[in-house]
Amino acid sequence: MSIFAAFRTSPNEDLAKIGEEHMQKDLKPQDRELLRKAASKVSTHASLGSLLGLGLGIALAYRIRSNRVSLYNAMKVVSRPTELVFANGTRETIPDLEPYIRPTRWGDVATYAAFSLGGLFLGGEMGFITGTAAASNTIMSDPESKRRIEDAFRMFQADVMRRQLTALEATIEDRSPSSWDKLKDQASGLVSSLKE
Repeated sequence: MSIFAAFRTSPNEDLAKIGEEHMQKDLKPQDRELLRKAASKVSTHASLGSLLGLGLGIALAYRIRSNRVSLYNAMKVVSRPTELVFANGTRETIPDLEPYIRPTRWGDVATYAAFSLGGLFLGGEMGFITGTAAASNTIMSDPESKRRIEDAFRMFQADVMRRQLTALEATIEDRSPSSWDKLKDQASGLVSSLKE
């Protein structure tokens, strides 16, 4: 799964199935349509934010690259000192820094990649935040639907907690050796074999 907001997907199929059951059972058709509309706003904002961030990242990388090239060309034309003379007469040569500041193709690739990915990430996250705000406004536009959606979400949370409790009780009743007990048994066997 990608960390970018434009590519987010449902993290758990079981939770999605439980949520779909509650949407069908606890909500009216207009409530479901309102939720789908709000979800599409989040997705649209995140996608547009990602594209805008990518474009701005590329534009900023181009600007930085052109400034770096013009600075290098300006430094190449200017005559530079080659040695430094101290008051006591000693001379020290100044190293040539031109190879270190010369723009390279790999530097350009790194600049474009870093700024593009950074812009994609920041734009996507900002789009996700604005999409969430727009979706919240969409849901809050109808107070009665908002109340039904909140109640359905609470019932969904209760159902998920009941399933987690059932799974937890099953592990208590099972009493199979835990991985920690297995590790302790392996370690004691290893220690006894080393003593022999």
